[in-house]
Amino acid sequence: MSLKVLFILSLAISFGEHFAVSQDAPVSQVKTVATETAVAPNSPLPNVRNPSDTPETVFGSGDLLKVSVFGVKTFDEEVRVSGRGDISLPLIGDVHVAGLNTDEAQSLIRKTLIDGNFMVHPEVSVFEKEYATQGVAVLGEVQKPGVYPLLGPHHLFDVLSFAGGMTPKAGPEVTITHHDRPDQLHTVTLAGDVAKSNAANVEILPGDTVAVSKAGIVYVVGDVKSPAGVVMVNGSEMTVVKAIAMAGGANPTAALNGGKIIRRTPQGPQEIPIQLKQILAAKAADPKLEAEDIVFVPSSTAKGAAKRGLEAIVQTAVGVAIYHPF
Repeated sequence: MSLKVLFILSLAISFGEHFAVSQDAPVSQVKTVATETAVAPNSPLPNVRNPSDTPETVFGSGDLLKVSVFGVKTFDEEVRVSGRGDISLPLIGDVHVAGLNTDEAQSLIRKTLIDGNFMVHPEVSVFEKEYATQGVAVLGEVQKPGVYPLLGPHHLFDVLSFAGGMTPKAGPEVTITHHDRPDQLHTVTLAGDVAKSNAANVEILPGDTVAVSKAGIVYVVGDVKSPAGVVMVNGSEMTVVKAIAMAGGANPTAALNGGKIIRRTPQGPQEIPIQLKQILAAKAADPKLEAEDIVFVPSSTAKGAAKRGLEAIVQTAVGVAIYHPF
């Protein structure tokens, strides 16, 4: 016999030994060895996930599920998750699925059918037809506040776009309350810098609540063309000159050296004199304003305008806030 024939025979023998199955083994055992090892009878249920895993949508009370077993026509049910988090299925009765994702629910139902000796190797399928608890609530300074149904995780910018985007009065801070950690608020700050904004595009999960803050406002009153509340867009820096400019500028009759800033402090309102004439001539620094500051520009034509009472100035600012929407 040639060496070539011997080599071919040795390969055939090795191949046959690698895949050989005892002739005495039943066909059912040969086909289901891998399936049996996938779910051991005493293995713990996968109802606790590693926090580092990718988050998945989980079932909650009120969700409508379609549960079926491949090849078993009598086991094809549409069931709604009860307030206790259970669904009722043929043969096995109530099964607690609240807090489980699709894969976990399928494994649990399959194991229950096997442990009860109802089926040997069921192929269980669970499909969520209606989500009753998986919406994301978007509140605050957005164009269309409401609850938006979301399947699976999304990102903050996606959720804000679903709500029509932010209003002109929106502030830079967005507070996120995760449904599984309601006592731990997560606050992100939106910035004008694209790189920093991308870092703020955090993940939002079904059941979360997103609240967009209101921007800070400063009030400009007195002898200006359009007394108004000026929005500090996206937390941008606001100065006295910028605020007065956004109120249309000072009138020709304004007393530029008699202005003041009224600022709220824990000790009560504080008056800060400003020399607007020197500021405009670049001989003095342009003071930065804080949210809720009131900039008062008096009139030189009214006697004693510069000495106008603090209470009257605050009342004027309140009137601006009421009658001038911004």
